[in-house]
Formats: sequence, C-alpha cells, structure tokens
Amino acid sequence: MPAKPLLASTAAPAPECGVRRAFLNVKDAGAYLGLSPHTLYVWRHRRQGPPSFRMGPRGRVMYRREALDAWIREQEQADSRSNSALNPLSAPPQHRLSRPSA
Repeated sequence: MPAKPLLASTAAPAPECGVRRAFLNVKDAGAYLGLSPHTLYVWRHRRQGPPSFRMGPRGRVMYRREALDAWIREQEQADSRSNSALNPLSAPPQHRLSRPSA
C-alpha cells in the first residue's frame, strides 16, 4: 500500500494566529513593546507610558493596540535622533550678542 502524503494539519488555527487582537493585557502589551509587565504597571501607577484602561468585571488592565502604536510614534517624534527638527545639530548656530562697553 503506498504511503499517504503528509498534509498540513486541518485543525482550526489558534485564535491569535493571523488575527490582530484589538486589546492586549499587560503581559501581551509588554511583549508587544519589548518591556516587562512590571514596567507597564509602574508607568501606569505614575500615570506615564501608553494609555491603558480597566475592562470587565474583574477590572483587568488593558491596552488598545492602536493606542500603543500611537504612543510609539509619539516617542519617536519626541526623540531628537528620530526627529531632525529636534536635533540641536541641525539648528542654525546662535551668535552671542556683544556686551555694551561701560
């Protein structure tokens, strides 16, 4: 009897496979940003970092993926290495005013 060719699994893909979730919990948001969940908790406590909110009856801290992307863009624009308008080396040189003689 000839061997059957191996076929890809016909099982349904995992829910996150190929699907962009709109909301991320702290652990997933940390992984998305390359930060630890602890850092996100500290930032939230200090009212820093990306915007978050509580969702559901248990009040889980969640992040909207769109808000994370917008926050990343804001960070890039606030950094003089990414935004040439903020780079002090691209500003025209400033000349000191001479003091009036006394």
